[in-house]
Amino acid sequence: MSKSAGSSWLKFGLFSVGLGQSFVFVLVPPLARDLGLSEFQVSLIFAFSAVAWALTSAMWGRASDKYGRRNIAILGLLGYAFSLIALITPLFLAEKNILNITFLFPMLILGRLVNGLVGSATRPAAFAYVADTTSKSKRTVKFARLESSFLIGTVSGPLIGGFLILVSNEAPFYIFSLIALIASIGIYKNVENIPQKTKESNINNISWLTDTIWPFLLLASITSFCNASLFQSIGFYVNDSFSSLDDLAIIVSITFTLLSISSIVSQYLFTDQFPLPHYKLLIYGSLMMVLSYISMGYSDKISIYYLSIIMNGLGIGMIRPAISSSLSISQSPENQGSAAGYLGSVIPIGHLMTPFVAMPIYGINPSYLYYFSSMLCVLCIIFIISHPIFKKSGYEKSITSS
Repeated sequence: MSKSAGSSWLKFGLFSVGLGQSFVFVLVPPLARDLGLSEFQVSLIFAFSAVAWALTSAMWGRASDKYGRRNIAILGLLGYAFSLIALITPLFLAEKNILNITFLFPMLILGRLVNGLVGSATRPAAFAYVADTTSKSKRTVKFARLESSFLIGTVSGPLIGGFLILVSNEAPFYIFSLIALIASIGIYKNVENIPQKTKESNINNISWLTDTIWPFLLLASITSFCNASLFQSIGFYVNDSFSSLDDLAIIVSITFTLLSISSIVSQYLFTDQFPLPHYKLLIYGSLMMVLSYISMGYSDKISIYYLSIIMNGLGIGMIRPAISSSLSISQSPENQGSAAGYLGSVIPIGHLMTPFVAMPIYGINPSYLYYFSSMLCVLCIIFIISHPIFKKSGYEKSITSS
């Protein structure tokens, strides 16, 4: 089993997850609303999943340390594949008047909940495997490529799903589930399953409050909220702000595509071809997000909105690999899975907070939500500048030397 083959299959696994994770935001919110659910209920569907993800991701990271990266990554893919089927089936049955609309909301929660409980296992296992097999000087690039695999999936999801919808609304979910199953088979055959921890006493030697953990988790939590509130509001915002335009579903798909492509381009440019230190990636990325949200709030033209989305993607493409790589570099080898799990557990916080914070603000005025996100990003910049851990020379050397 070669390390390169194993990494390639893990990238394909994250790609398959990206396919469905983006497409559910394209189809599920408007379809659920057409069937009678409110924006708040739709947000709750994803919020419950986010709670489950937050509660289990760290556990899966520790499990990958103890039981091996391969087993946990495969388990996550199987859970994700099942969750797609469990999510679309109630919508299909309700459309056909087979399922009473009273049962639609709880069944959608249960279907998405599987993704949070089990689907959360793949990401920490994949990132921990790359950390196991990559030197510190190359880790930011490798992590960025893992992120890019997921983002390529999020780009491809709306595009491929848009064609598959011509067959039926259910077709994309079944096809994406099949792709995840293929990825799990490839991982089983090509990733060596070697547990990193052999002594029980070593399993819990880091926590949320460890000095090399919490600053990255706090930063990831804030950016997660900004990203999740944007993701969950795109479908509503396009329909509410550009209702005079034709083919709004296509505009929503284009928006997600631009967001993902710009993130991929950003990662390729600033972590691979023209690498920047982590500290600068975090500062520049946060600044790009500030500008994007302000522009988004003021925009009344679709062209300006698209430009704002591209700027946001460029910012996210800088921030996410910088956070994950900095966190990984600060940990010992036996704690890579745990650290990745902790990071994975805070990423869904945004989806948890969105129904209770973002959507009420959106209900007052859609622009207010984006102004609020811009202020949060300003706070991120202040935190990055003021906390010494982000300026440590080790982080800067690790990327510039690659």
